[in-house]
Amino acid sequence: MKVCLASTADRRYCVEEVKKIRYMLESFYYIEDWQIPIIKKCDFFLLDSGAFTMFSKGHNLTEKDWDNYVDRYIEFIIKNDIKYFFELDVDRILGLEKVEEIRNKIEKETGKKCIPVWHRERGWEYFKKMCDEYEYVAIGGIAKNPDGKKIEKLFPKIIKYAHDHDCKIHGLGYTSTNKLPIYHFDSVDSTNWKSGGRFGSLQKFNGKNIITYSYKDKRAKNYKQIDIHNLREWIKYQDYAERYL
Repeated sequence: MKVCLASTADRRYCVEEVKKIRYMLESFYYIEDWQIPIIKKCDFFLLDSGAFTMFSKGHNLTEKDWDNYVDRYIEFIIKNDIKYFFELDVDRILGLEKVEEIRNKIEKETGKKCIPVWHRERGWEYFKKMCDEYEYVAIGGIAKNPDGKKIEKLFPKIIKYAHDHDCKIHGLGYTSTNKLPIYHFDSVDSTNWKSGGRFGSLQKFNGKNIITYSYKDKRAKNYKQIDIHNLREWIKYQDYAERYL
């Protein structure tokens, strides 16, 4: 399993550690110029559309605004020869029909297929259709979602169907290290390595899992050193997950 470490754009002080990340995910919404050379050299990179961020920040965008955003997304994919990138899964904002229209436009202009993102609202038949038409699909709506546990219960059925149909599957924002050995995703992504600096906790890879050690003050004085330390531990976990999960 590829555990993609995500959201390094605002952690430039971790640049030497970021260079050692084998599998990365970054959002187009946040991506910085300093990341581009690193992205091109890492073993595996996933580009998130940033649609979840746009939605969660409550931007009141017009259809023209979305079209402009899509054009810039396409331009970035072409310019940097991005192989794996997600669709704009903004069903709740624009509706599934518009999402499909945008997906078709991206694929036509880049000459590459998106990774479509399944949400529970799309229904089981739609997931089967995705697996029939694509070699790589994703499950969304897990992170920061009150229905996340309901979606998790569907993992065995979803993952089995994808693999039975020669389709790889990504769990967006899902890195419960206790459960990854149970759910055999091909890839997942995590920003958990960043939590130490925010909440005053150190993370340690113990050979099989990431263990978190919290402090009473809940806020680290030297958050940069903690972020660097935690990122190093997650890079160790990446290697373990690739070999054993």
